[in-house]
Amino acid sequence: MGEKKIRLNALQCRTLALFQELAKSSETSAAIDGADDISIMFMPEPHGNHVHIGRYVVSAKDASGFGNEKVWLALERKGLVKSEFPFRIILKKAGIEFDTGFEKEFELSDH
Repeated sequence: MGEKKIRLNALQCRTLALFQELAKSSETSAAIDGADDISIMFMPEPHGNHVHIGRYVVSAKDASGFGNEKVWLALERKGLVKSEFPFRIILKKAGIEFDTGFEKEFELSDH
């Protein structure tokens, strides 16, 4: 029997993609010793109508999942993260490897 496909709604998927981007930077995250997981301790704050996430700039609306505990808990139920809302989120190996398809939609920052 095959593995059950994880289904995410658009907000959950977009938020996971942004967490994946934050996990790539030592300024916002740290690897957890002895595990494949990454702890994200810093959530960037929007300024104006956008927020900078790594090399990307995204609308504040697209980053609204950062402040939404229900999104964090949904990702946790699906086995992709461990929520410690609102302080940090731990991106599990499954969450790191999950193909959200959203990275191609993010706009590169010009500042």
